[in-house]
Amino acid sequence: MAELTTIARPYAQAVFKLAKEQGSIPRWSELLKFLASVASDANMKRLLQNPKIESARLVGLILDLCGDKATPVAANFVKLLAENKRLTLVPEISVLYEQCRSEAESTVQAQMISAFPVTDAQRQSVIAGLEKRLARKVALECITDASLMGGVVIRAGDLVIDGSVKGKLTRMVNALNH
Repeated sequence: MAELTTIARPYAQAVFKLAKEQGSIPRWSELLKFLASVASDANMKRLLQNPKIESARLVGLILDLCGDKATPVAANFVKLLAENKRLTLVPEISVLYEQCRSEAESTVQAQMISAFPVTDAQRQSVIAGLEKRLARKVALECITDASLMGGVVIRAGDLVIDGSVKGKLTRMVNALNH
């Protein structure tokens, strides 16, 4: 995985620099997410990894799927990736691009996984607490997972706060076993 990141990083940084210069950061974000979903499809993966399929055919197929999302610059990007046999890296490029975007916008993507649906007031309270702790804007995604039994797990970058009943029980079992 680290090798993929190493290979994908220059592409992500170059696209981000270009998007910033063009003032099209959100548009590139949307395009890269779309391309990542296309490249992640099992059937498409087989095509991308098939050495018998010419890169021009792959480019044509992908650009057809993109429709009007593919600007001439985006089409050149897809061609470049195809020529260098890097189309399978698009999901990783998309992730790294989003990291560049978060850093530039001083935001962090966070997840709050709870056993039960959260209210808007609870959501806003968590956002305020994270923004204070991280000194950045927080975009919070809320997910419900009944297996937690109660409480929440919050993930923001490398920060993980596990206040779930499941997590507490796991820590208690580990403490009793040692």
